[in-house]
Amino acid sequence: MSACSQPNWDLPNPFVIDILVTADAIDHYGHVNNAQYLRWVEQASWAHSAQLGLTLDHYRALDRAMAVHRHELDYLAPGFEGQQLVMATWIVACDARLTLTRRFQLFRPDDGATLLRARTRYACIALSSGRPRRLPPEFVSAYGGALVAEA
Repeated sequence: MSACSQPNWDLPNPFVIDILVTADAIDHYGHVNNAQYLRWVEQASWAHSAQLGLTLDHYRALDRAMAVHRHELDYLAPGFEGQQLVMATWIVACDARLTLTRRFQLFRPDDGATLLRARTRYACIALSSGRPRRLPPEFVSAYGGALVAEA
């Protein structure tokens, strides 16, 4: 790796996933479709949750889910087929009652570019009804324990 390929992460200690840009991610303009960035945000969220011990099976057993309340995505540079990217995520807020907020940064090691910065706010709901419900203790412990202070 060259010096420029080291990620300059916005926050310390990210959870990261590696991404290979495949042909199905490319739009009519020849670069990554904007909707694909959102899919990678979701992929990173699920992978981080699983690493924290909260899989879809846990969500179902607890009759809870973290449903997206708001996405904010800032597209900063295009990605192209065949590129290797790295998506980072951090939990930056967890009120221990109803909401959780994540930040994301998509990085291209080849040239050191950040392609995307995003923020997603989630609300806890009951899977059975779709209604807002308090975060179960397992969520508070896992997500609250992974909290990173925003700079």
